[in-house]
Amino acid sequence: MSFIRINEYKVMILRLLLAYFFYFIARLLFVLYNFSVLDISSISEFFSLCYHGLIFDTAAIFYLNSLFVLLSMFPLGINTKQYYQKLLFYIYFFFNLIGYATNFIDFGYYKFIYNRTTISEWAVVKNEHNIVQMFLRFAYSYWHIFLLFIVLSFAWIYLYKKIRFKSTPYKKPMVFYISTSIASLLIMLTLMVAGIRGGDLKKSTRPINLVDANRYVKKIQHADVILNTPFAIIRTFGIKKFQKVNYQISTSETQNLIQPIKTYTPKSDSKPNIVLFITESYGREYMGAFNKHKNIPNYQSFTPFLDSLANHSLIFSNAFTNGRKSIHGMSSVLAGIPSFVDAYTSSPYAKQPVESLVSTLNSMGYDTSFFHGAPNGSMGFLGFSNILEFDHYYGKTEFNDDTQFDGSWGIWDEPFFQFMKTTLDTKESPFLATIFTVSSHEPYAIPEKYKEKFPEGSIPMHKCVEYTDFAFQQFFEAAKKEPWFENTIFVITADHCNQVYFDEYRKDINRYAVPIMFYDPKGNYVGEHTDLAQQIDIYPTILQMVGYDKPFRSWGRSLIDETQQTEPFVINHDGVFYRYSKGNYICIFDGEKAIGFYDIDDLSLSQNLIANTNEEMIQIEKSCKAFIKDYFDRIIDKNLK
Repeated sequence: MSFIRINEYKVMILRLLLAYFFYFIARLLFVLYNFSVLDISSISEFFSLCYHGLIFDTAAIFYLNSLFVLLSMFPLGINTKQYYQKLLFYIYFFFNLIGYATNFIDFGYYKFIYNRTTISEWAVVKNEHNIVQMFLRFAYSYWHIFLLFIVLSFAWIYLYKKIRFKSTPYKKPMVFYISTSIASLLIMLTLMVAGIRGGDLKKSTRPINLVDANRYVKKIQHADVILNTPFAIIRTFGIKKFQKVNYQISTSETQNLIQPIKTYTPKSDSKPNIVLFITESYGREYMGAFNKHKNIPNYQSFTPFLDSLANHSLIFSNAFTNGRKSIHGMSSVLAGIPSFVDAYTSSPYAKQPVESLVSTLNSMGYDTSFFHGAPNGSMGFLGFSNILEFDHYYGKTEFNDDTQFDGSWGIWDEPFFQFMKTTLDTKESPFLATIFTVSSHEPYAIPEKYKEKFPEGSIPMHKCVEYTDFAFQQFFEAAKKEPWFENTIFVITADHCNQVYFDEYRKDINRYAVPIMFYDPKGNYVGEHTDLAQQIDIYPTILQMVGYDKPFRSWGRSLIDETQQTEPFVINHDGVFYRYSKGNYICIFDGEKAIGFYDIDDLSLSQNLIANTNEEMIQIEKSCKAFIKDYFDRIIDKNLK
């Protein structure tokens, strides 16, 4: 039987196939921009990943083109008219180019978060007051990515118009036109639903999501090659991330496995001041003191002052973040609350009372201050600092000298460190001062007067690391002259990692490697520990240092507890999977079950040992479940205080 509308359907299919072609180009560019961290060993491996990526491209393309397909096939009798085809043109490119543009975000952004961008990234951007300025700066820094998008968009439009559309009057009876059109539309909609679901319509399966990309890979990072960004955003839109889990673990088992309520024997009868540095993007890779035993070929440190300070400090050279973003670091370090898929601070439960380092020190009579040189309210820090009940917030407004503004994020570290020091000079002890630094943030600029002092390193980040190290040096040289200095414990860590140069830190687990260092001028805490440590351990460690002797909520452990009542472990999330490291293994957990076990030293996650599961692995998975269960139970039940 001859269908007059066959030409229409053929043209529609060719237009959809164009989308597949340009998604392939985007995947190729994604790999080229991020080749150093994706570890693709051959062209054949790349094309194999592209083949599996067709499943996710199909889902994204069908999501974005559902209205276009519906209007192309619905029997209106005017489908072939020129004005109607123009309408289809605008609908097609409105949705497709918006979706396509999101792929280009990850050409530059992937190296910072190591997963495809999802809707949760909005939680970071929405708190910024200078979104337009940020966009213009990124457009300047990554002009080549914007240019590629424009060129490919015009190429797509050009090829679309090259697909010839013949307007042929339909001569069959209207009932035949309508019935065959509806039948064809139903077939196409069925195929689209199957495509969105990943290839089938079985009741036993659910629509594919980000986790499913890992079915086709041996290296976890390859899942991000298979995925595309519009799919990642669409499939995470509106999903409720904070909900209880139904793991069959009793309360007594949870208490035994993770001990969420802790009490420590005080290490001090006095109340030392605490100055806590959460250093922007300051990965462990940059600091020589933390890499002395790593045997990294041609290693170079970029923190001469902090290395010298580390010789008189207690350092943890096997420490990791509990999140991927700055706000994750703030909640992890100060409140012992990690973030997984989404930031706890952007969840509906973030406004509840929270027991934290701030609240406990407040109860001990400490004056508590939070310093951040960015515009007040940036990154959501002001709001969360109020929830934590800091007594004072000092931002760009309080600094009150825009001549020291870096033009992007905030006040340069050196002058802002000095501002904090002079502010602390006016405080009565004991006090807690937390500072979140800004100068080692993209776009990797340093003050003009230091261009020669800190030349370009092997990567743009290196000069920023050296500049912030210099800012630390200037701060300590000034602070040690003050009477409060000797009775102060200084804590230095980072919110997350950044640009990577040495291969050791390209390894999957090391993408979360940060320093944790405690400096006490009295020399009470000195040495290097190689046990697993994490950001959420800082809060209980400080409480033991200052002599807090009451029970408190903490998922982390004190790093100076000699009784080792909690076995060292690390938990974080890569945007798709939980990673739980403990004992001899790293467990990769998909939210329901373990999908991988790796030797604790297999930081590249190269050899999955799950086929030979043993009793220790089973217990590690159980501990992971216990942590996640207690985490969501306490947050949702508002039991964090």
